[in-house]
Amino acid sequence: MTETGAQSVGAAEPGERDLRDASLDTRTLRQINEAGISLKGVTKRYGDKAVVDDIDLVIEPGEFMTLLGPSGSGKTTTLNMIAGFADVTEGLLHIYGKPVAKLPAHKRDIGMVFQNYALFPHMTVEENVAYPLQRRKMPKAEQKKRIAESLQMVRLAEYGGRYPAELSGGQQQRAALARALVYNPRVLLMDEPLGALDKKLREWLQLEIKRIHQEVGSTFVYVTHDQEEALSLSDRIAVFNNGKIEQVGTGVELYEHPDTLFVGRFLGESSVLRAPSSTATVRDGNTTLAVGDDHVTVPGERRGVESLAVLVRPENLSLELPGYVPVSSSENALPVTVKTATYLGVGWRYDVVLFDGTSGIVRTPNDATRFGPGDQAVVTWDVRHGVLLEDLGEGDESTT
Repeated sequence: MTETGAQSVGAAEPGERDLRDASLDTRTLRQINEAGISLKGVTKRYGDKAVVDDIDLVIEPGEFMTLLGPSGSGKTTTLNMIAGFADVTEGLLHIYGKPVAKLPAHKRDIGMVFQNYALFPHMTVEENVAYPLQRRKMPKAEQKKRIAESLQMVRLAEYGGRYPAELSGGQQQRAALARALVYNPRVLLMDEPLGALDKKLREWLQLEIKRIHQEVGSTFVYVTHDQEEALSLSDRIAVFNNGKIEQVGTGVELYEHPDTLFVGRFLGESSVLRAPSSTATVRDGNTTLAVGDDHVTVPGERRGVESLAVLVRPENLSLELPGYVPVSSSENALPVTVKTATYLGVGWRYDVVLFDGTSGIVRTPNDATRFGPGDQAVVTWDVRHGVLLEDLGEGDESTT
């Protein structure tokens, strides 16, 4: 339903640097021309405060990019700048090679889906979906065809005559999605569209949104603070923190190989051990750190930092009985006390505490040895499952 070809870069909009400026090299020019959406040095200030601070982001044509981060991290402001709802204070913003930083929202060839649906209550579903086509003065016959296609795509073909109040929350959101896609925008922006729905409906609609993206081929940009939602939907994820982008990558890259402790802690559950870099020794490409009277080993090394952290995912940890001794040098082991034991159906979640009060999370299958609150145990993991990161003192030792 969409065009995917990139347009060539034309004259710069007022207030925006011309792309032929010598300060932009050939590679950057080509990148801007070929991108679905390109942000270079984009900053948004309110007074003296930069809520988005000098970010660079390239979103490929047809890609599903999720902007993920906590409240106040800058992800929604970035989406609003792409949409034209917020001005760009500094930097270059292009959609399919066209400079749009000074272009009004209605001229950017984008669709928008909001969390609160924003459907007109006095209009039927068909009338809501028809609205953007009527604004574009599209012929009636073409309107009818596109409305039918859009409602079929979101599985609401039989609901066109109903009013929003007669629909469930999930049906209203699908109607909003049909309205945003009916005029074939090359870019669709979604601002936490599933946030108000219950868990089961949210999970089903995630699959629907993914299916629709594959069908239409538009460039999707999706804002959420829900890590599981980001992992299940996205081709790539940009993790925001304090107005900056900490890391961009696939879900696998971010989860298994975070660049920073913030990314590792924010994306999924984790356990974190901390140690001064002065305790570190490097041998054969691994770093060994002192943790109380014990030592742990982790792949890689980090030089020139004051403090180090080892991040391990709970599914890579095991609990053994007290007195357990590792069978090889490739296994780490630390004594812990079990704080809580929670049955999850597919297995158990244990919150454990080390000697110094550091908290950790362990997930085990049902056939593993079971423990109860107050039990002594030994937490173990394979050396290769740890991630060595710089410790910037972010938050406490327990992380989700």
